[in-house]
Amino acid sequence: QVQLVESGGGLVQAGGFLRLSCAASGRTFSTDYMGWFRQAPGKEREFVSAIRWNDDTTYYADSVKGRFTISRDIAKNTVYLQMNSLKPEDTAVYYCAAGKYCSNYGCYANAARYSYWGQGTQVTVSS
Repeated sequence: QVQLVESGGGLVQAGGFLRLSCAASGRTFSTDYMGWFRQAPGKEREFVSAIRWNDDTTYYADSVKGRFTISRDIAKNTVYLQMNSLKPEDTAVYYCAAGKYCSNYGCYANAARYSYWGQGTQVTVSS
């Protein structure tokens, strides 16, 4: 099992920034990549970004490309999501997830390809 704990959410004004963290523990060696998804009220969960543990390859949804940056600290088993130039439409619960065996963007962006999930952290961007 892998346990994921997110932190760093909060309330910020449009144009501001936040950094989310996701600390992984347990059998982390059983995962190849970590991802961030978000879910706004009344909407489906959507892919935000993903990163591979071994080579730092990153993937981003078009809606956040150029504003968000995903990174990882292997020593700390932690993944970060730096979110800049936040917009009200970024308001959502953000979830961290971990999975194994993906090789293309479509796979990394598919929530079904993640076996472990955190509890989520609320991000609210006011206009």
